[in-house]
Amino acid sequence: MSIAPLPPWEHAALAFELSRLKAEGKKIVFTNGCFDILHAGHVRYLATARELGDVLVVGLNSDDSVRRLSKGPERPICSQDERAIVLSALSSVDYVTVFDEDTPYELIKKLKPDILVKGGDWPLDQIVGRNIVEAEGGHVTTIPFVEGKSTTDIIERIISKLKG
Repeated sequence: MSIAPLPPWEHAALAFELSRLKAEGKKIVFTNGCFDILHAGHVRYLATARELGDVLVVGLNSDDSVRRLSKGPERPICSQDERAIVLSALSSVDYVTVFDEDTPYELIKKLKPDILVKGGDWPLDQIVGRNIVEAEGGHVTTIPFVEGKSTTDIIERIISKLKG
């Protein structure tokens, strides 16, 4: 059995689709990130984010965007297309779209989600796009960060085990 890759949604098409869903009364939840090596912390986070509304949209950092985040020269490990396919396969994720900017600010401005979610390691006053969402009557929230569940931790464990 093969899985046909679902292309990430183009921003304008996704904005149109989300406005249609909002007109049906659906609450749109948005989150973003690199989601480089998907792990249990990511899966729990995305499932919890999805529970906050009816539709979960994930803004995925492009490969170039990840490189500019200073996560290390080897990052991302997985390409944006691979990461989009994996995210799209999760039952909690309804839409994936890739953004190339350093932050999802312009994407949030286009999509106008009802709820903006980030991990608990982000102080509310530093969440990009908060002003947009709140100005539209939506709200911003955080989900507790799961300690020890990060792509960086996984990479370090792999390297440590390989070194013996």
